[in-house]
Amino acid sequence: MNAPWKPAGVGHREPFAAYVCDETTAETLRPIASELGWSVDKVSKGGLRNAVQSLSVSASPQILFVDLAESGDPLNDINALAEVCEPGTVVIAAGQVNDVRLYRDLVASGIQDYLLKPLHPDALRDAFGHAQAMLNAPKAAEAAVDRPHCAIAVIGTRGGVGASTVATSLAWLLSEREKRSTALLDLDVHFGTGALTLDLEPGRGLTDAIENPSRIDGLFIERAMVKATEKLAVLSAEAPINAPLMTDGAAFYQLQEEMRAAFEATVVDLPRGMLVQHPHLISDIQAAVVVTELTLAAARDTIRILSWLKSNAPQTHVTVVANRLHASGQLEISRKDFEGSIERRIDCVIPFDQKLAAQAAKLGKPFAEAGKNSKTVAPILDLARHVLSAGEELVAGKDGKGGGKGAGGKSLIGGLSALLPKRAKK
Repeated sequence: MNAPWKPAGVGHREPFAAYVCDETTAETLRPIASELGWSVDKVSKGGLRNAVQSLSVSASPQILFVDLAESGDPLNDINALAEVCEPGTVVIAAGQVNDVRLYRDLVASGIQDYLLKPLHPDALRDAFGHAQAMLNAPKAAEAAVDRPHCAIAVIGTRGGVGASTVATSLAWLLSEREKRSTALLDLDVHFGTGALTLDLEPGRGLTDAIENPSRIDGLFIERAMVKATEKLAVLSAEAPINAPLMTDGAAFYQLQEEMRAAFEATVVDLPRGMLVQHPHLISDIQAAVVVTELTLAAARDTIRILSWLKSNAPQTHVTVVANRLHASGQLEISRKDFEGSIERRIDCVIPFDQKLAAQAAKLGKPFAEAGKNSKTVAPILDLARHVLSAGEELVAGKDGKGGGKGAGGKSLIGGLSALLPKRAKK
């Protein structure tokens, strides 16, 4: 029943159906079904027995709720239900027996969840939310032998430089233009915009992973990730800000491990604070994209991050991107002076385009998709091809220099001194 979802097979199926044993359960279900846009007429009486009879002669819904209260042998009855359910149907059961062994047996038999009666509306909403997330989960893809997995981290030197915009655009381009099955992992747990940029609900997958790292496996990835397109899936979060999530970073590292097995490319939106807290996250990253702006503060932090990458991730190919570049007369620091400060060239320049940014936000699309034919997007497409090529070369062992372009070992004060205004001579 909980077989991997097959998009081609659900077009003719109802989104929801419920078979309950009593009016109280039906009254609890109907308003929630209505909230989710489902027909309340799909809440029927008769419990599991009626469900088996009905589904033996009609197509299964995408989400099926069954009441086991009148079942004498719930496990055998669920197995009978499995015989008439089409693959991909997500089943949520409810009953009056509070037994952890029964719960485990039912979940092992293929149902998504087992709820204890009397039902609480919040528990129902959570169960249906998880069911919808599972339906939207990507099907794990076998990575092609001749296309090794490429992991790309996008790091902003300052807040607001547009690193998340670059990350979502890179992920979209890798999936749509380069035809790679791609995972976007947004590690800004409280304020991440990966799902928001793609007009998606983030779900609880990332917070569940942080709270229970032992649950992370291939099946968890399949259920937790939200599908954006046929080849792009997102794992993001909007964790409550009233309490911090305590983690040693093991969950993040394990997520990256599982994504390597399920996708051909991973784009990690990596907040700069993570480099300090969890430096091991960069250990298996082939390409790092450092996104900056041409300001004094950004120059300082670019120097520090490049130095950190050279010391802690020498295997990683580093690309520096100057994002949202205004006309030269509006720059705080000229490109020439900035490059002199960080002692390396800027690899990619993305011009400032307020109109396109506003259009992308209104459409709920990544920057690169909203401006497919725009000159503004051309540098991002070149960037995607560059980091993918560099990453694959490193995976294949063709380039052992990695982040040799970094700025390690240089004086921070010395690098910034050239950018400071000179005092007038007396």
